[in-house]
Amino acid sequence: MPNVALYKQDGSQNGDVQLNDNVFGIAPNENVVFDAVIMQRASMRQGTHAVKNRSAVSGGGRKPWRQKGTGRARQGSIRAPQWRGGGTVFGPTPRSYSYKLPKKVRRLAIKSVLSQKVADGNIIVVDKFDFDQPKTKLFAEALKSLDVHTKALVVLEEGNDQVARAARNIENVSVVAADGINVLNVVANDKLILTQAALSQVEEALA
Repeated sequence: MPNVALYKQDGSQNGDVQLNDNVFGIAPNENVVFDAVIMQRASMRQGTHAVKNRSAVSGGGRKPWRQKGTGRARQGSIRAPQWRGGGTVFGPTPRSYSYKLPKKVRRLAIKSVLSQKVADGNIIVVDKFDFDQPKTKLFAEALKSLDVHTKALVVLEEGNDQVARAARNIENVSVVAADGINVLNVVANDKLILTQAALSQVEEALA
């Protein structure tokens, strides 16, 4: 089982913590991670694109000229697609782009990115974050003590709202609860910071 250092929020080391090999010690599967990222990005699309077809544009209620005898091509409406100001043919319509991968595939993907973070040495486990007040300055000082100067994902245990409020305004820092961790927010950040309680919750959910 992989071991990583356990830190206090002041940056001092507080022993080691043993990670679950089934969650943080597997061989990463890049193909599955790619599929999971594409799925999440697709699900984030709004899909509100739309055009007006010939039934939605205004005007054109009557036939512009009679069917025969004028020498011109027959026309049924001035809002047909071939007319200027007419409806659009085969244009985009509102739709959902979201889809789901199998549950086992999604679990393998999150385990793969977590294991890659461990292999790269980009995971930090903190015994706990504890502040008297939910102040951004206090959390920024904690990150500085932990030598975190890049994009970081902070995973907190359930119910730690005070620390979440303190961290949410810091640039390049994302905060999620343990049950909200996903492939996209792990790969989008350079460092992964977990509290010891959040680590237990993640391992319990994925082991």
